Amino acid sequence: SYRAVSRRLACGDVEGRLEAIFGRVRAIQAKSGRFDMLLCVGNFFGSTSEAEWAEYRTGAKKAPIPTYVLGANNQDTLSYFPDISGCELAENITYLGRRGVYSGCSGLQIAYLSGTEAQQQLAPAHSFSAKDVAELKTSLLSTPNFRGVDILLTSPWPRDVGTFANSAGEIDTKKCGSKLVSDLAASLKPRYHFAALEKAYYERLPYRNHMVLQETPQHVTRFIALADVGNTGKKKYLYAFSIVPMSSMDPAELVKQPQDVTENPYRKLRKEAPKSKAPLSAEEEPACQFFFDLNKHQGKKRPSDGKERGDSQPKQAKKPPQPTGPCWFCLASPEVEKHLVVSIGTHCYLALAKGGLSPDHVLILPIGHYQSVVDLSSEVLEEVTKYKAALKEFFRSKGKRYVLFERNYRSQHLQLQVIPVPLDLCTSEDIKEAFITQAQEQQIELLEIPEHSDIAQVAQPGTPYFYVELDTGEKLFHRIRGRFPLQFGR
Repeated sequence: SYRAVSRRLACGDVEGRLEAIFGRVRAIQAKSGRFDMLLCVGNFFGSTSEAEWAEYRTGAKKAPIPTYVLGANNQDTLSYFPDISGCELAENITYLGRRGVYSGCSGLQIAYLSGTEAQQQLAPAHSFSAKDVAELKTSLLSTPNFRGVDILLTSPWPRDVGTFANSAGEIDTKKCGSKLVSDLAASLKPRYHFAALEKAYYERLPYRNHMVLQETPQHVTRFIALADVGNTGKKKYLYAFSIVPMSSMDPAELVKQPQDVTENPYRKLRKEAPKSKAPLSAEEEPACQFFFDLNKHQGKKRPSDGKERGDSQPKQAKKPPQPTGPCWFCLASPEVEKHLVVSIGTHCYLALAKGGLSPDHVLILPIGHYQSVVDLSSEVLEEVTKYKAALKEFFRSKGKRYVLFERNYRSQHLQLQVIPVPLDLCTSEDIKEAFITQAQEQQIELLEIPEHSDIAQVAQPGTPYFYVELDTGEKLFHRIRGRFPLQFGR
């Protein structure tokens, strides 16, 4: 069947530099052939736009390509947009409107949201509110068999877009951007999401829109933030891409997962939203009496949710559940064999294994009482990740790679077993093969899960499981449904 391949251009803040952007587009089309449209996010107009704009508005000059722009992000440029619901501003230049969906003749669906997130209850004309986002979501999600949109255009970045991803450089994605835009992106599942306003270029690794092993595979999303037109730092402000509308794609081709796909950055926000923080009671004992009092660190800890508002009250950490009886691994417990402890962090510690498989067999353990990886809070999980990275580097310097496993079955306190194996003895493929073969012999189903995925995506708290992780990030997982050999990992 015939498939319409669209060639599109997206650009960041134009800020009234019309000659610069259209000159660049003309040069690209002369070299690479015609593009179908230019999509502009961020500030299309600037404080000094009037002279250049007058020539286009009066028809003395014409945009070389159909250009679609988002609305004002501040009071100063509101006057350039005469109709809030969208209109033609000049020949070949169209303002999309406050929010909505643009469907071209090719069948491509482009969702858009103009302005910045409103900071007060009554949203000014250059801002959007939770109501705008909810209405845009409802209009699309209520359509039969909705799978997502092809393109999403917003001016602000989505908050937390950098979670599970490559670095966004100097931009702190925990503090920058809009949570409402994150919510919108999580629901609309765009194949491409463009944003601007931060004067930075950031192409995030593609992320998945489904939960591994729990939902059927869906297409991935690519988030691209673009810099401002003609910036002196030569940061990328124009992005060319080809896209076939989702509606005319072969479903198997649409859901192909690229090699570098990561976990969904907004999954965590949605999962944590309903949980309430348990307040600490006044008569509580110090969290740990070994070398330091953990409570002293709480006022200084970096907030994990990006809500740094300068509050006078330090954020209280949620207290982990208490063991029902003596626990050999809680650091505050008298049962801990402290001579085996190697290193202590804020939330985790490292200890030599008692009866280890090798002299350098170590355990990563939470200081507080947690039963498994899926029960960990985000702060503890972050520190576990740091310990893994440090151990990988250390063992690689000794010519070894590590194998890590966790058995959440008939165990009271989380123990991540980390066993180094000489690099020249076996490859990561050999290790995987050994586990899978051994599992088949014992009728244990070990499934490989994507390396960027989180165990919490495939196992609920309280579910018994066994999982293996290699220092390459590759993972094997088994959900325990009956009996399980306790020494299998060893």
